[in-house]
Amino acid sequence: MARTDDEFDAFVRASFGRLTRTGYLICGDWHKAEDAAQAALLRLHPRWNRVAQKEAYARRALVTILIDESRRPWRREAPQDDIRDTTVADEAGTVDERVHLAGALAELTPRRRACVVLRFYLDASVADTAAALGCSEGNVKRMTSEALHALRHILTPTGASHGRP
Repeated sequence: MARTDDEFDAFVRASFGRLTRTGYLICGDWHKAEDAAQAALLRLHPRWNRVAQKEAYARRALVTILIDESRRPWRREAPQDDIRDTTVADEAGTVDERVHLAGALAELTPRRRACVVLRFYLDASVADTAAALGCSEGNVKRMTSEALHALRHILTPTGASHGRP
């Protein structure tokens, strides 16, 4: 039992930051992301010895928790500005770009946002994304296409063309 607990503790230390960052990209709130990462790890703990792909299980639990939270009407509140997002001196403008992109991601539905984060931030395959979201690979492809189309529309200044007639 002690060996299993030590393995789980090591897994938590190694994956908590990654799960929290992923959660932040999905929900836009550091506090909710940390809570969801903790809840995902708590779901994994009793199943530790039975789950073969622990990282995938934790990621799926995280996505499920955040999507379920977004569906609860009393939880729909505007994310609070976080000091970690605003105190960085940035002469190259990359922070402004990240803030603009985070705002655009926030306009997507939770499932589309999760799909984009999993596919492009975590570089997950279509199959892994489908497993994390609990849907078919075709659904992932459709949601990715719709999300990218929406992001293009959100991020492109009005009047600019996309190279299409």
